Amino acid sequence: MAKKRPQTKGKQHAGSGASTEGAFPVVGAREPCPCGSGRRYKACHGRAAAHAVTELVQRPFEGLAGEGDWIALRELVPAATVELALKDGLPEGVPSVTLATVLPMAWPALRREDGSVLVGLQNDTPSGDLSRDLADTLLRALEAEPGNPVQARRVPADGPRLQDVLDPKGPFEPVVHTGFEFWVPDSENASAEVTASLERANAAAIPTVKLTGVDSAYWCETPEKNHLRWVMPHPEEKLLDALARLHAAGRSSLGEGTRLVGSFRAHGLTVPVWDLPSETKAEDIEKPAAEFAERLAGALAADAPLSADERRARGGLTNRQVTLS
Repeated sequence: MAKKRPQTKGKQHAGSGASTEGAFPVVGAREPCPCGSGRRYKACHGRAAAHAVTELVQRPFEGLAGEGDWIALRELVPAATVELALKDGLPEGVPSVTLATVLPMAWPALRREDGSVLVGLQNDTPSGDLSRDLADTLLRALEAEPGNPVQARRVPADGPRLQDVLDPKGPFEPVVHTGFEFWVPDSENASAEVTASLERANAAAIPTVKLTGVDSAYWCETPEKNHLRWVMPHPEEKLLDALARLHAAGRSSLGEGTRLVGSFRAHGLTVPVWDLPSETKAEDIEKPAAEFAERLAGALAADAPLSADERRARGGLTNRQVTLS
């Protein structure tokens, strides 16, 4: 994926005699900074850019509506879209802004011929702040010429984040799709490249369904067994304690033949995972998931020290935890 060099707004340095209004290109770290300060780039305007690349924001979606669903769509769900509401409303000529798990050719964003904007969520990002990267991509897509994709770039360290751009009161309601046909509303006129990308993506997509009775829980089907992956908003240590209490008491399953097998760690939240029998469909797990949510609430409220059995259960869960991001 092509990545553009960042453009960082400069500030005037005292005594330099040179105005630094405007944008400056990136140069070699040991070369003079283009702002005219006389310092090397790495010690001047390059410092903020380097910091933006290396600093990792552990919970990039914190404070957004549907934080758990943002994480699920970023890490777990193959094909889904969400209509986004902007804090300042839609600009003229932009009928809609849609978040998508993946776009054709892994484009970061696309401005369609009708002016609508699609933003891809599952792309590699150049800095440690996914929220800032996505906001930069979204804002550039709003200004792109219709019919063109937006490429990735390293963003300014002081650029806006999604929390600054999106309407905090706007809904976040994912629509999970069976495939990626939403890429090409007019499939007859799609290019051969886009059509081939669509076919490859559809072939790799795992059937996935969002549960309706609990938040941020997704059933998925694999060839050997099915799974439930549930992004939970609780602090990790407290959640692991609660899951251990239920596991030790034999109350962590979602019914006969199901088993809590571990968890993912993704973007600052924990995602417990259950194995399900291959015949168990999404609708079959709705009631058991709602009942588990009630049991979990009770376990989260407990404050007694873990028993020996509960500590062993917690150790097993911790050992089976996989970090996705």
